[in-house]
Amino acid sequence: MDGSTGDTGQDEPEVDVKGRSRTARARLPILGTALLATAAMVATVAAGCGGAGAAPKITTTARAGVAPVPPKEGAYFGAWVPPEGEGGPSASGSPSPSGSPSESPSGTPSGSASPSAKPTGKDADKPGMAPVVGFEQELGRQLDIVQTYRSWTSEFPAGLEESVTEGNRYLLLTWGGADTKKIVQGEYDALVQRRARAVKALGKPVFLRWSRDMDKASNKKRVHAPADFVAAWKHLRAIFKQERVDNVAWVWCPTARGFGGGDAPAYYPGDDQVDWICADAQPGTDYEYRDLSEAVKMFLQWARDREKPIMIAEFGVPKSYGERRAEWLREAAKTLQDPQVKAVVYFNSDEQAANARDKRRAYSVTGDKHTVSALRELATTPYFNPRNLPVTSGD
Repeated sequence: MDGSTGDTGQDEPEVDVKGRSRTARARLPILGTALLATAAMVATVAAGCGGAGAAPKITTTARAGVAPVPPKEGAYFGAWVPPEGEGGPSASGSPSPSGSPSESPSGTPSGSASPSAKPTGKDADKPGMAPVVGFEQELGRQLDIVQTYRSWTSEFPAGLEESVTEGNRYLLLTWGGADTKKIVQGEYDALVQRRARAVKALGKPVFLRWSRDMDKASNKKRVHAPADFVAAWKHLRAIFKQERVDNVAWVWCPTARGFGGGDAPAYYPGDDQVDWICADAQPGTDYEYRDLSEAVKMFLQWARDREKPIMIAEFGVPKSYGERRAEWLREAAKTLQDPQVKAVVYFNSDEQAANARDKRRAYSVTGDKHTVSALRELATTPYFNPRNLPVTSGD
């Protein structure tokens, strides 16, 4: 965010809708049953999510004005936009080049999912920003949040992270995990201290999403048991605290699927250790078609008992949905207008696809006119533009 303006939404105060509601109700006279029913219906509609009701009190350990905090109303809109030359179907198991502006979440660079025409305009010439600016021009607005991925041993922030924080955007830095037992034993303390100091030196608000999807079976070898993950999380936070890193909001992010039949809640470190609760919420490859509301249902139910803002950090509509992709996004917009959801981040990439024929794991909207239009509708809805950023017609 641009520290020179001061008008960035970084110093939003704590949201306490229920508290205000209780005060207001105390001053009202007793109303008739019919009027109460009407008021309840209006409140539900105003919340923007079928039956979600009023937003809970939202608390955070993050320092307002220094670290990212939730907007008073609505939700930030962001995206993962792959670097140039990446974002296509997986073609190899080799990691991204260490000099790339931002690493891939899958570590498998391939064909670009970014617009072919080189974008122009503000920030486009900064390291790593051309694909981001091109995507923003398609949507007709600037992103609130730009996501980057870094492995456990990567040197960061650099390249794209620095470019993002030089402007009026939040950085969502997704940091890979490591063996949790070794972390707790202190084997990586020097590495963590270097990263903490580098993030602090950046001097701008950062969402830090460490070891996402820790509940996946494929991560068990390094994560071990939930208790080991929790201990490692607390160890990292303790080091960041020792280094006096105040510009970070900690984002805890398992899979949404882990709340239905898995054990995602067991990995929760506690309200005093987490600033944002989050889920990665792709619809799943075992469905021909599945609305986002079904994918996040159990996660949102669990989140109701937490006084924390919600982030959906990876959501996307599969290319296999074909002509129904736009419909899916319009329904997703309704689901995400939930008073506790304070940030949504689109996964505009095909890199999780096994090959070019795998459309169930391909989520990029680039080149799909109707889907881009539907995502633009979502992104420019006032609820998802809480900072009231300028909106254009899009390219």
